[in-house]
Amino acid sequence: MNFVQPIRDPDMILFIKRYLKEQSERNYMLFVTGINSGLRISDILQLRVRDVKKTYFNIIEIKTGKKKRIDMTPQLQKEFKVYIEGKEDHEFLFKSRVGLNKPLSRSMAYKILRTAGERFGLDDIGTHTMRKTFGYHLYKQTGDVALLQKILNHSDPAFTLRYIGISDDMMNKAIKAFKI
Repeated sequence: MNFVQPIRDPDMILFIKRYLKEQSERNYMLFVTGINSGLRISDILQLRVRDVKKTYFNIIEIKTGKKKRIDMTPQLQKEFKVYIEGKEDHEFLFKSRVGLNKPLSRSMAYKILRTAGERFGLDDIGTHTMRKTFGYHLYKQTGDVALLQKILNHSDPAFTLRYIGISDDMMNKAIKAFKI
């Protein structure tokens, strides 16, 4: 498994969003959901239309088995309102083109994101990039590692900072500023 990074540049996020929207609304919404919720791909792919009709997600995390409530950003709520129009409550949000009402596979979600990343010269991108991007930008906006640690369900703040690439940023900044 490759180690993926968050997308740090807000302009790059916009480029990827535009690119994915040109491909399909499903691919665009998959990315928008990931970068605005902090959910793992395994949890995102299990979402159904009924799960996004509220202002929050009520999920049981597949990895941990823990029940979790996550408020949606107003922008994500707005995007979902348009996206689910005409869809039935039982339908998966991100349906595969194979089969009847089957969720998109993890491997296809990975392929969608890898293709977008390659288009823009990002090598270290994968499905986990969305969760890390959410964490990185939430931390940059709030500076609250304890809050982010709780949201991401991590046990150690140092791990959370490494996870979202802040430790790398600090090392790179220190090296660039270093003089003898």
